[in-house]
Amino acid sequence: MEAGSIVLMDLLWSDPTENDSVEGLRPNARGPGLVTFGPDRVMEFCNNNDLQLIVRAHECVMDGFERFAQGHLITLFSATNYCGTANNAGAILVLGRDLVVVPKLIHPLPPAMSSPEASSERHIEDTWMQKLARVLVRRRALDWLT
Repeated sequence: MEAGSIVLMDLLWSDPTENDSVEGLRPNARGPGLVTFGPDRVMEFCNNNDLQLIVRAHECVMDGFERFAQGHLITLFSATNYCGTANNAGAILVLGRDLVVVPKLIHPLPPAMSSPEASSERHIEDTWMQKLARVLVRRRALDWLT
């Protein structure tokens, strides 16, 4: 990002406050000049721009998605077990015909079994969510390479 791009920095790195009861703007732990914003700011932005919902990303949340401002803002994070240490779920959003937003969780893969006996006993077929998680990880790796 180029110097002087304050709006872009704010859009990428500002986060919602800890919960819906903390309103206004506060300093953000991500760095100087960045803020956390309360549900009042989300509602004002939605009203001023005739929006019902804001979907944001770029922040790891433990359940893969998180609702804020009475559901008018959703944080979505699709990478499971972020950086190999977070043990977080990922999520995708499915939009129904009536534009109802339904989050679908992607659970982290279980840790690899170390003993041959345990791995033969635990030969369980992957769920579709685990397969999807692997596809998303591969796609993200390809995005980084291109």
